Amino acid sequence: MRTKISEPQHKVLSFDKTNELIKRRTKSVANGVSVFVKTSAVQGRDATLVDADGNELIDFASGIGVLNAGQCPPPVVKAIQDQAAKLIHTCFNVSTYDLYIELCEKLAELIPHGERTKVMLTNTGAESVENAIKIARQATKRSAVLCFTEAFHGRSMMAMTLTSKIDYKLDCGPFAPEVYRLPFPNHYHYGMGMTEEDFAEQQLQKLHDAAHNLVNPNSLAAIIIELVQGEGGFNIAPKRYIEGLREFCDEYGIILIFDEVQTGFCRTGKWGASEHYGITPDISTWAKSLASGLPLGAVIGKQEVMDAAAVGTIGGTFPGNPVCCAAALATLKYMEKLDLNTRSTKLGKIVHSRLLKLKETCPSIGDLRTLGSMHAIEFVENNDPYSPDPLITAQLIKACLNRGLILLTAGTNKNVVRILAPLVISEELLDRGLTIIEEELINITNQN
Repeated sequence: MRTKISEPQHKVLSFDKTNELIKRRTKSVANGVSVFVKTSAVQGRDATLVDADGNELIDFASGIGVLNAGQCPPPVVKAIQDQAAKLIHTCFNVSTYDLYIELCEKLAELIPHGERTKVMLTNTGAESVENAIKIARQATKRSAVLCFTEAFHGRSMMAMTLTSKIDYKLDCGPFAPEVYRLPFPNHYHYGMGMTEEDFAEQQLQKLHDAAHNLVNPNSLAAIIIELVQGEGGFNIAPKRYIEGLREFCDEYGIILIFDEVQTGFCRTGKWGASEHYGITPDISTWAKSLASGLPLGAVIGKQEVMDAAAVGTIGGTFPGNPVCCAAALATLKYMEKLDLNTRSTKLGKIVHSRLLKLKETCPSIGDLRTLGSMHAIEFVENNDPYSPDPLITAQLIKACLNRGLILLTAGTNKNVVRILAPLVISEELLDRGLTIIEEELINITNQN
């Protein structure tokens, strides 16, 4: 909200020093560590980054949804500095410290799971997922897990098994056993003219059919789902489907897990996307924006489920590090002070309105999906959901970067552009970023 950025630049920016950094990177960093966007960063504030060439870039990526409270929020920076001078590490399993407990108490207050909530801290979203599955299996004494197509749950072994996209796990098998997958209830791709309600009922019937031809529900420990798929393309699950999923889990004693790693902490205008559905999961997984960029995640759940994990089966050396906890507590306080849930909703309406107008003039846009400040633009050919157009997406990402705007792709076919601007972005800067998207997309459309 504080950062001022120079007037719009229509010239192509220079990235000589950035390109030199990327050349150095290829010599020393393993090739498997992806380069999503060819940018660099030396300094950040709110919704802008300054790169190695001195370019001031508008950040519509937020470090892949990590910077809901912006780059370097001052109260968080101070909390990190103060805590680092007192205690950096001891391991919570060795010596108990109040910051870990205080953060768990705060998360249980903000994101309650039933009458009594308990929390464990992790390092990452993937680690949160791994522990959630372990807890669910111990709570049910069952082994099978049901997940969905187009899902992304992380890159560690169980999380990678649950992840759908093949490109993320080439030659990494064998994968974890007893994992089963159903089609995600993607209304745009598979609705075939049905209303969302009718489509949800059809997909719930497939869930019940799976009890006869895919996996015995009495063997299922958990069903894990992203309410809004992140890497999958910001696909939003129909409300009726999630209601039916809760009913199915209750019927068979299955643990329902919501992966809120990318949807959490004001991104959808709520602390978690589950608030939009009015459904309480048994367990939920969190990370990304919890600590403004420091590595910290959480597993939150109903007490009776969380306490089913045997002593010593969950935890680790670094989870809930004191500096990370201090950053998280300061982040949550900052989010509350700025009322980022309300701001997320307001900004989301601005962006969605602009995108609707853009869709009227751009035939390549097949679908727009928005929840709070999670936005997806899906590009297709001939208005056909089954004909993804990743070429125009790649062209748009490159063109916007040349104008000083960072965007990310998503979707199994990389034909989705996602907008994840920090929620502290000024409306002026948001307008500038959206204008760049509009101008460059119109230019690409005219050229094609």
